[in-house]
Order: sequence, then structure tokens, then C-alpha cells
Amino acid sequence: MDNTSLILEGGGMRGVYSAGVLDLLLDKNIDIKYCIGVSAGACNCVSYISKQKKRNYRVNINYINDKRYLSFRNLVKTGSAFGMDMLFNKIPNELEPFDHETFKKAGTKFFVGVTNCETGLPEFYNIKDFNEDGYDSLKASISLPLVASIIDYDNKKFLDGGIAAPIPIQKAIDDGVKKHVVILTQHKGYKKSRNKIMPVIKRKYKNYPSLIDTIENRYKIYNDTLEMLDKLEEEGKCFIIRPSSPLEVGKFERNKIKLEEIYDKGYEDAKALSEALIKFINS
Repeated sequence: MDNTSLILEGGGMRGVYSAGVLDLLLDKNIDIKYCIGVSAGACNCVSYISKQKKRNYRVNINYINDKRYLSFRNLVKTGSAFGMDMLFNKIPNELEPFDHETFKKAGTKFFVGVTNCETGLPEFYNIKDFNEDGYDSLKASISLPLVASIIDYDNKKFLDGGIAAPIPIQKAIDDGVKKHVVILTQHKGYKKSRNKIMPVIKRKYKNYPSLIDTIENRYKIYNDTLEMLDKLEEEGKCFIIRPSSPLEVGKFERNKIKLEEIYDKGYEDAKALSEALIKFINS
């Protein structure tokens, strides 16, 4: 599995689907040592590397109605709908302890994608450990436009990694990885449409013209990447796991029953493909 990448897109609470897929990979001892995630995909990948089955399930579902996790109150008080202290302090240190030791010993190359607000381009941080400020790239990667503050990190300004690299496979290709396992949170046939709130985006981020251009063209970036994935799949270089039917949830879904259903769908979809997946990785 040394020459195989694991690529995870985001999608807000649709990422619970990916959590189910990743737990199936853990059950099948599928341990991919090169991983790239953006937004919710990056957060889910952390618990995959630390081999903590169902931790993503518990984090995403057990606390979804806790106002400290996601709420309009957070947005008003901190500038982010997601509670960063809850996500990156309370949960990993107290409520759902993160296994730092297993993560560090895994030997996995793990890249978190972020979008540089000044250039509009994707950047990737190789996370080897989560020290005192090690969560900053993850904070940036989940900071969605309009509902989160710009994150100052590494002397740069960042937002959601899924803006500039919604499916970050190009990074793996550039690094010379030959085979790719891609977990998507949209069904086959899905095409992204133009952003309908560009006037709001342009007002909010008027000081970041390159960011505005990237957000405006994100639908093209996404759809072009899907076309590339189809081509790589035909060539036997890519294995795609995606919802077998549309996920009837939004980015900020808070209905626990719906979230449990898409977690189960992710697990079962991956289970149905597991033999083919193992054959692909070992070929």
C-alpha cells in the first residue's frame, strides 16, 4: 500500500458518509500510508490514522446538537458556526480523547489541504503530530466561507481547503503516487453548479480578489476533477467509493437519524466494494 493514496473530499456533515467508509477500511485492515484530506475529509482522516473506529461517528453525531459544536450562537460570538474550542480542545482532550501515540507511530504521510486567501491557490501541510498549535491547519481546512473566520496560520490567511482543491488528488499525482483510492460524498452523475451567492462572496471578500475568482470557478475545478477521476478509473489507476444514491443531507445537517443512516450507507457501500478494493490495492 506504499504507492497508493487515500483522497478524501469534504462536504460538511456529508462527511459522516466518509466516516463509515473509513471504519470499514479499519475493519478490513486496509492501512493506506499516504493520505490527503480537505475540510471534513481531513478531520475524518485523523481518526483513521489513529485507528480509532467509530470515533468520527461519535464526534459527528453525539455532539451535533450541542451548541458548542455547531450553532448560530458560535457564529455571532466567534465568527465561526463550528465551535473551534469544542472541536479542537474539548473533544480531543476530554470528551473523545485522541490517540496521539498511535497517530505518531503510524508512519503515515498525512496532508491537510487549505486555500490561501491571498493567492486563491491550494496549499498542503504535512501533519506529523498535533502539538500545541498542530490543529491550526485543520481549523483552516474546515473554515467555510461566510460561516467561519479567516484563519491566520504560518504567516498566511486561509479558508476551507475544499475551495481550491475540492478533491485533492492532484497533490498525490504531483508527489508521484501511482494509484489512488478516492472517497467522495456525492453520488455518481453529480455535477456542481455555479455559486448562486457570488454577490455576497464578492462583498465579504473584496480584499481577496484571487479568492473570489477561485470560489467563482470552484464548480469548474470540481467538475474537471471528476472527469479526471473517471479517466483514471478507466485506466485502472483510481478506485472510487461514493454514495450509491444521493445523500439527502445538507452541509449543516443536525438530524441524528439521517446522519446515522449516511454513516451506515458509507460502511455498507465500502463493504460491498471491499474485495475489489483490496484487489486494486494489491495489484
